[in-house]
Amino acid sequence: MKIKYNLIKKAGNARYGKLETNYGTYETPMFMPVGTLANVKTLVPEELKDVNSGIILSNTYHLWLRPGEDIVAKAGGLHKFMNYDGPILTDSGGFQVFSLVKDKKKDITEQGVHFKSHIDGKPLFLTPELSIQIQNKLDSDIAMSFDECIPPNASYEYTKASTERTLRWAKRGKKVFDNERQSLFGIVQGGAFSDLRKYSAEETVKLDFDGYSIGGVAIGEEKPVTYQMIDDAIKYLPENKPRYLMGVGEPLDIIEGIERGVDMFDCVLPTRLARHGNAFTPYGKINLKNAKYKQDFEPIDVECDCYTCQNYSKAYIRHLMVAKESLGGRLLSIHNIRFLIKLTEDARAAIKNESYQEFKEKFINKYQK
Repeated sequence: MKIKYNLIKKAGNARYGKLETNYGTYETPMFMPVGTLANVKTLVPEELKDVNSGIILSNTYHLWLRPGEDIVAKAGGLHKFMNYDGPILTDSGGFQVFSLVKDKKKDITEQGVHFKSHIDGKPLFLTPELSIQIQNKLDSDIAMSFDECIPPNASYEYTKASTERTLRWAKRGKKVFDNERQSLFGIVQGGAFSDLRKYSAEETVKLDFDGYSIGGVAIGEEKPVTYQMIDDAIKYLPENKPRYLMGVGEPLDIIEGIERGVDMFDCVLPTRLARHGNAFTPYGKINLKNAKYKQDFEPIDVECDCYTCQNYSKAYIRHLMVAKESLGGRLLSIHNIRFLIKLTEDARAAIKNESYQEFKEKFINKYQK
């Protein structure tokens, strides 16, 4: 079935809604853990369910190279392959591809993108059609259009040409899309230029996708620019379809995105931070490798309901990280993912109670201490 979004309540522009999927109905706003290679790093599906995850992500580019979309299809699709009985969104691979492109003027063509594999240097060519066809075979619940993630310092001329090409690619991808169980999201680009964001949003909406995402943010630009890019695009997106802000996982950015009307967020940040000993707390991020935690026998957050905080101390996790035991990063991943999911749960409650601004101000004041 196609994704269906039901807007239930608003507090200003912040939205509380429900998303109907092949695997049940989930509330929004939501944070979606990232499992690039069909695995949220170090965690098993049962642990994801324990932190109350809904939709999770996997990546088309990486699964195309390893193990290959045909292997996943032969296994019965991505859900069966990775044993996750919840909704899955697959990124188009655009962000990864464009980070590998050496010469944008030469390697990004109207037909597609030439680049080299990050694994063995083998020449590759990815087109809008191929990206969609791979995702059809992966059989995720949500597929993403193939786009160019425009660098934050790109000129107006380059950004305009790229934005127009992304729209043409979106049309081509939609034309070959062929999976009745899958939904297809369009991606709004336009860089930091308000008129191009407006143009991209309006033209993408005309293509009538099942949902819409805002891309090209949080890739190096200043925070005020990020928030303006969201504002410039989101006002032109329909209220009756989900809105997804790609690659955003900083707590303050999630709070700001929700205020602007975003429903869905994803980022590798919680697991990446965990692997380096960092944890989210209500008072900001902490690094458990710091010596001051050597004899701290309290949990990371005394109010957190995650498995890690219910069972382990900062001192123990610090010991694991210093000793380079993989359990340390695993426990921190559980906590960090739960922290962001709980943040969106609390935001939903505040929207329902018509107190989102109060919730936002209280969270920011505490988190920035």
